[in-house]
Amino acid sequence: MSPIAFVYLATVLFGIGAAAVLTRRNAIIAFMGVELMLNAANLAFVAFSRIHGEIDGQVIAFFVMVVAAAEVVVGLAIIIALFRARQTISLDEPAELKG
Repeated sequence: MSPIAFVYLATVLFGIGAAAVLTRRNAIIAFMGVELMLNAANLAFVAFSRIHGEIDGQVIAFFVMVVAAAEVVVGLAIIIALFRARQTISLDEPAELKG
């Protein structure tokens, strides 16, 4: 499979993730959309790394995976805390917490 095909696949995955974040009000679905966008970026980094024959893209993809893992821990903790406090995971509920 050509590396250019992976770039096209990454573009499609990023679009699906962006659509999930922008259109859904469920926190878990939006969270999965963010993860899909991060993985699409990783796929593009690795594809460009392979096209250019350098390892820089793979290193950046590894760094993005580490940041994504930390983001999952913090994000899920916030979602669970909101669910325990409000009994809902709608993204409209935290807007009520503004002063």
